[in-house]
Amino acid sequence: MIDPAVAERIRSDISSNDVVLYMKGTPVFPQCGFSAQAVQILSMLGVNFKGVDILADPSLRQGIKDFSNWPTIPQLYIKGEFIGGSDIMKEMLQSGELQKTLGEKGVPFENRKVG
Repeated sequence: MIDPAVAERIRSDISSNDVVLYMKGTPVFPQCGFSAQAVQILSMLGVNFKGVDILADPSLRQGIKDFSNWPTIPQLYIKGEFIGGSDIMKEMLQSGELQKTLGEKGVPFENRKVG
């Protein structure tokens, strides 16, 4: 069961930022390879995003997993919608689906060809 205060904090983050990445560490200093890969993908596309370090708050570390019903970190949200983790982000980037999603949701990015 997710703490209501944690759920509210998550709802606030994902509603007040176009793109939010819940990750281990920070965008400048990721603390795991998967978080580093997620940051690299967003940075390569020139997407402005809010990075939230789940290691800094144990209640958030479990809370974000309960909130999304997704067991792993990182977790990407675009315009309030849960997208997935680094593997899904990588697949979506390579297929063009991530760029399409960003465009459809009106999130500015650099439309670079991948692959």
